[in-house]
Amino acid sequence: MQFVEKNGARVPQLGLGTWELRGDVCAKMVAEALKLGYRHIDTAEMYGNEEAVGEGIRASRVARDQIFVTTKVWFTHLERGPLLQAAKESLARLKLDYVDLYLIHWPNKLVPLAETIGALNEVKERGLAKNIGVANFTVTLVREAAKLSKAKIVNNQIEMHPYLDQSKVIAECNKQGMSVTAYSPIVKGAAVQDKTLQKIGAAHKRTAAQVSLRFLVQQGIIVIPRTSKPERLSENAAIFDFELSNEEIKAIHALAVPDGRRINPSWAPDWD
Repeated sequence: MQFVEKNGARVPQLGLGTWELRGDVCAKMVAEALKLGYRHIDTAEMYGNEEAVGEGIRASRVARDQIFVTTKVWFTHLERGPLLQAAKESLARLKLDYVDLYLIHWPNKLVPLAETIGALNEVKERGLAKNIGVANFTVTLVREAAKLSKAKIVNNQIEMHPYLDQSKVIAECNKQGMSVTAYSPIVKGAAVQDKTLQKIGAAHKRTAAQVSLRFLVQQGIIVIPRTSKPERLSENAAIFDFELSNEEIKAIHALAVPDGRRINPSWAPDWD
């Protein structure tokens, strides 16, 4: 397993995303991933599956201190009281004493960022989370969050894949010493059909999905592909023993398009 180390946090570079996984399927996928060697599990209050994620962690029998667990607070709970309560409730559902990373899932223009970041710091101070971070934050928001926080903001989780150029926000995260986690790293499965990724994959005897993931990890990005198929877990993990050439990286960068964003809800910030 490879790790990304930024701002004092050591994050396994490959994780299992659990968005849309529920119940027994979710618990089984988490347990299977951990048995296969995954050490990073990503969930969220909004996913409605923290109980199942906790079940999977316990069923795996992997020691707690070997697992990096990320969860997130929903954007309607960003005032101090609701945020602290949400953190406690997430831990109760997971049946864990702490999470390794607690993120603001989306920014909320109606709540002062200073209040939210202050509450996030309190979560860390109380030992509910070892590290704190953000998700879906723009260049401006990353900069503001870093200034407002007493503790280091260690991560920004953003949509990232070959069709979306996120170079501006990644540059700001690097400047602030923050790691970046890519969600939807295989474009909700669309990467599998991409001719460029297929061609590059054929040259390495890999799938287009593996090329999409390798493209990200080779840039030092953390990836959390979601799957409900056990056989895909092994495929998604087989991305650390081959390397893309500079020409191949350039060809994949060229796939980015202006409307490449796939996740853009009504509450999203004004994107860079």
